Amino acid sequence: MSEQQNRLSVFKTYKLYVGGKFPRSESGRVYEVTAKASSSGKGKWLANAPLSSRKDARDAVVAARKAFGGWAGATAYNRGQVLYRVAEMLEGRREQFVREVGEAEGLSKSKAAAVVDAAIDRWVWYAGWTDKIGQIVGGANPVAGPFLNLSTPEPTGVVTVVAPQDSSFLGLISVIAPVIATGNTAVVIASEKSPLPALSLGEVLATSDLPGGVVNILSGKAGEMGPHLASHQDVNAIDLAGADVALAKELEIAAADNLKRVLRPQPVDDWTADPGTSRLTAFLETKTVWHPTGSLGSGGSSY
Repeated sequence: MSEQQNRLSVFKTYKLYVGGKFPRSESGRVYEVTAKASSSGKGKWLANAPLSSRKDARDAVVAARKAFGGWAGATAYNRGQVLYRVAEMLEGRREQFVREVGEAEGLSKSKAAAVVDAAIDRWVWYAGWTDKIGQIVGGANPVAGPFLNLSTPEPTGVVTVVAPQDSSFLGLISVIAPVIATGNTAVVIASEKSPLPALSLGEVLATSDLPGGVVNILSGKAGEMGPHLASHQDVNAIDLAGADVALAKELEIAAADNLKRVLRPQPVDDWTADPGTSRLTAFLETKTVWHPTGSLGSGGSSY
């Protein structure tokens, strides 16, 4: 029997990533994902992605809330170790992401490889910030009186992230990593037209040390899930990175219902540019603690 027999094609089944597990959409719906179309016409079929429902979004919020206490309570150094482990896993599946990003964004293999390398480097960069951001945005405050006043950053809570539509991997990582690096948990709505790199990222997170529920990834229509997440009373903040003008306005109005923090869309011409610390600080709260130090006399302070 010849070794060069035709084999049955084994197509990959992409699933959501919610609570550390891989459910299909409870609605049973899927939609076609195609490669970025060329000038000659429609791109080739790549996969059927789950079309998430309102119930899927609610389940993701429940999972994110359940994971928040443990993740926020972990030491910043430990969070950095966990995030670095994710980068190691991404490096091990580099070729898969190069193929998926190339198909999603219509890039050559060399350009897709550069994007994936930049994304992995970006993840490592944010991993290094976990135990340093507190020194940047916190500290002791001068007080005119016998008091000691300390301000320290704390995570906001559950953050909904509308991922960038055109940067399916580097942009995605650039908005997810700073949210969880600072101790928040995330519910991510992946790029509608290019969700496959995001869904594959879920597979990486599941096999790393990241606790289930810290990141939850949904694929489908941001216009369908976004309003429910923006008005959800157990969501504390929302990043509108991938929302268009009309959707951003709708979600911002819905988010006002329970005074969510809102990060408005910020046009990014080049995702490879230095991101700075703005996304790290966007979803941090500042806790200020006062300590009495005793009376101040000519001999100095007394305790």
